Parts: sequence; C-alpha cells; structure tokens
Amino acid sequence: VQLQAYGGGSVQAGGSLRLSCAASGGTLSSYGMGWFRQAPGKEREFVAGINWSGGSTRYAESVKGRFTISRDNAKNTVYVQMNSLKPEDTAVYYCARARHSWYSVGDYDYDYWGQGTLVTVSS
Repeated sequence: VQLQAYGGGSVQAGGSLRLSCAASGGTLSSYGMGWFRQAPGKEREFVAGINWSGGSTRYAESVKGRFTISRDNAKNTVYVQMNSLKPEDTAVYYCARARHSWYSVGDYDYDYWGQGTLVTVSS
C-alpha cells in the first residue's frame, strides 16, 4: 500500500488548509487511519485518528476544535480539515494506516506511512 499525502502549503495564522491522503495498491476502508506531524527539532506526534467507518475520531488536545478528520472509503482517501491555524501548527504532516480497524495515538500501531506534506503557518 502506498499513501500519498498532499495539500500542504504556506498560510497565515488564522487560515485554513485541507490535507488529503490517498491510497494506492491497497484499501483503507477496513483500517483506522491517523494523521501525525513532526515539527523541526521535535518528535513526531499524534494529531488525529479515525476508525474504519468514520464513526469514531480522536484529536490531540492542541488541535481539538480546530481540526476535523474525515474519510471517504469509496475514494480510498482520508482528510484533515485544519482551521484557525497557528504558527505552532507548522510541521510536516504524515498520514498513516493503522494495523487494525481503529486508530491509535501511538505511531507503532501504524504500518504504512505517507511521505509527508509540509504545512507552514506564519504569524
């Protein structure tokens, strides 16, 4: 399975971006999905997760109320809508497929990763 994350870019604080993660060579529909990010000089951290059906989601406290994760299993794609962006949201964002049907906050529970897309938020 190959995951391709795209939609990153540069935006001013308060702006919005929508990241997409498209899969090829395999299905996402039976698996939980997650978005993670890694800022310069920091460890990779969990941002948002969604279960296989889209019926359950979880967010990091730092993005709760601003980010929304969703999925379209028919399109084999997962999204994260990011609103009210802050400079501290600047990072490379990665999507990942979980080893099972639910999300996890631990990156060890994901076996396929996208290449990352850079989000830069200026003040």
